[in-house]
Amino acid sequence: MKKTLLCLGYGYTARALARVLIADGWRVIGTSRDAIAEEGVETLTWPGGEVSLDGVTHVLCSIAPTADGDPILAEMRDKIATAKDLEWAGYLSTTVVYGDHDGGWVDETTPITPIAERGKIRAGAEGEWQSIDSLPLHIFRLAGIYGPGRGPFAKLMSGKARLIIKPGQVFSRIHVDDIAQVLAASIAQPNPGAVYNVCDDVPVPPQDVLSYAAELLGLPMPPEVPFEEAAMTPMARSFYSENKRVGNALIKDELGVKLRYPDYRTGLQAVFKAEDMEKFVPPAEPPAL
Repeated sequence: MKKTLLCLGYGYTARALARVLIADGWRVIGTSRDAIAEEGVETLTWPGGEVSLDGVTHVLCSIAPTADGDPILAEMRDKIATAKDLEWAGYLSTTVVYGDHDGGWVDETTPITPIAERGKIRAGAEGEWQSIDSLPLHIFRLAGIYGPGRGPFAKLMSGKARLIIKPGQVFSRIHVDDIAQVLAASIAQPNPGAVYNVCDDVPVPPQDVLSYAAELLGLPMPPEVPFEEAAMTPMARSFYSENKRVGNALIKDELGVKLRYPDYRTGLQAVFKAEDMEKFVPPAEPPAL
């Protein structure tokens, strides 16, 4: 049987994995509200259409849960539970399920103690997927995702970027190509029931990332704004309510992954090149008065 991946939610991360697998001869199907205009990818309409798992050997879910639970399982839990050809299932969760650890380290053995509502919803969705008997499930807790088309450069060039300063605050992050690498490694050596943190090696303050991106562009540092005074959406502010360093040893020790972008500097350099930012010309400074 030909290896077939069904992406429940054909988004940014699923596209990165699809590129890897299609190059290896896989059949890839993605669910979307609209047709997927990518060579080698078949479209199934969802929500609103019928999703078949006949002949599907691998399934990846990247659709976010809601306060009502996981929308995929609400509609097709039985279908997934009884899919006869499934060899591997992956669920993309986030590190928000760990809650706040005051800047301390967490790994996959750390109990999940979410404090934000979105973290509680994610933890609930993980539990829903884990409750399906005999499903060859693998959970991937992703740090902040960046990559081509999802980096800090556009915001810096718009002149709207600000350095939000909250002393002691750090975040973990991960380049999308390294997520795809981790998923492909898990597919190659499945371990049903496994949970993996997917992040780079260097958790850092958010202002360090933005400052380095400005340096690459040749732009002056954005102005600093104390966290307490920053104009932010409730969602953005909630990210700062949790402070932790996420460990990634398991993806290296068990899956043998060697990150392409082990820190934000190597990752941003790659995004800079992928987005053709070398051609960016910083605006001339206004003349002194």
